[in-house]
Amino acid sequence: MKEPAKPAATAPTAWAQEPVRVVYHFVDGLEQASRGLEYIRNHLEADPKAQIVVVAHAAGVDFLMKGAKTARGNEYRQAIEDLELQGVKFRVCEITLRERGMRRDRFVAEAGFVPSGVAEIARLQRREGNAYIKP
Repeated sequence: MKEPAKPAATAPTAWAQEPVRVVYHFVDGLEQASRGLEYIRNHLEADPKAQIVVVAHAAGVDFLMKGAKTARGNEYRQAIEDLELQGVKFRVCEITLRERGMRRDRFVAEAGFVPSGVAEIARLQRREGNAYIKP
């Protein structure tokens, strides 16, 4: 009689214990930012060890500006601070700053800056193995 099939091998223990790395791509403005921040909160609730980077360019940088508010009138800053305390990193595209005539000092302290948002997304995916999510 034929033996039953064995289940597929499980991932090596070291791989299974590595935190999931994810890059969230914000490009479409405040509505996308509100939705994306909620996704990130949910993501971290399900997987507190996830390593998350938000890369913003074009209209996606607007939520990271000092005083930026949601459609309900709440400042984004508190959500950004809370997520940063959980290890989330926020990166702003410097090309967007140049094209829109913006200065770094107009952004919240949690915002880091990268030469190119799309190049940073590609780097995070290819060189650091990040999964990609665009809310």
